[in-house]
Amino acid sequence: MDQPFQWFWFFLLALSFWPLLRQQQVERARWRFLRRLQLRLGGRVITLIHRQEPLGILGLFGRRFITIEDSEKVLRAIRLTPSHVPIHLILHTPGGLVLAAEQIAQALRRHPAPVRVYVPHYAMSGGTLIALAADEIWMDENAVLGPVDPQLGQWPAASIVRVVEQKDINRVEDETLILADVARKAIRQMARLVFDILSEKFPPERAAELARIFTEGRWTHDYPISCEELRSLGLRVHCQLPEEIYQLMRLYPQPPQRRPSVQYVPLPAAPRPAPAARPDPGGES
Repeated sequence: MDQPFQWFWFFLLALSFWPLLRQQQVERARWRFLRRLQLRLGGRVITLIHRQEPLGILGLFGRRFITIEDSEKVLRAIRLTPSHVPIHLILHTPGGLVLAAEQIAQALRRHPAPVRVYVPHYAMSGGTLIALAADEIWMDENAVLGPVDPQLGQWPAASIVRVVEQKDINRVEDETLILADVARKAIRQMARLVFDILSEKFPPERAAELARIFTEGRWTHDYPISCEELRSLGLRVHCQLPEEIYQLMRLYPQPPQRRPSVQYVPLPAAPRPAPAARPDPGGES
C-alpha cells in the first residue's frame, strides 16, 4: 500500500515543477536565438515582449504590461551598449506605466547610433511612445500602433475636458473640475513629450502637428493605427519584418488551452496538381 502512495506523491511533485522546468527550457532557447539574431542584425538586440506566461512552480498565469522594472532593465541594456553600436528593440506590448515608457523612449532618443524598433503584432499606448523614439519602425503589414492620449483612470483625458467645456460650469461637480484641470495638464505634458521626440525627425511645425494628432483624443485609445496610415503621416515605417522576428515570437508562446481557439495544418495550402491523364492503350494510334 505504501509504494503506490509514494508514487502518487512523486507524480504530484513532478507535475507541480513541470511548468518551471519547461519555462527554463524556453528561456535557454530564447538566449541562444537572441545571440544568433544579434550577430545577424549587427547590434544590440533588446526585447520588450509582454505575453501571458506561467509564473512560479504552480504554473499560474499573469498578464504583463510595461512597468518600472521593465524600464530599469531596458535602460541598463541601453547604458551598456557602446555609443557606436545600433540598437534593435523588438516590441510587443499593450502599453503600461507612462513613466516607464517615457524613460525608455527618452533613452532610445539619446542613443547616438541608429535605433530600430520591430513590431510583429502590436505596440499600443506606451509601446507606441517607445516606437516613435526610434529612427526606423519595422512592422508586419498587419501590425498596429495606437494613440498616446492620456487616460485618467477609466476615462480619456480629452473626453473629461470636453464634458466640462460643454456643460454649464455651475452644474459641474468640483471633483469633475479637478479632473478636467489634471486632464488638461496631462494632455499638454504628453503632447510636449511627443513633440520633443519627433522634433529631431521633423520640422517644428510638423512635429507639433503630429504630437497633436497622437495626443488630442481624435481616436479611441484602442484605435489601431496601421502601417500604411503611419506612412501617410510621414513617419519612417517599413511594412515588413525579417523572418527571424517571427521565429523569435514563437519562443514566447501563449499558455496552452484545453480547447485551442485557432488551429491550422502547417503544410503548403496550395492543392497538388492533378496527375496527367494516361493514354488509352486500346485507342487509335
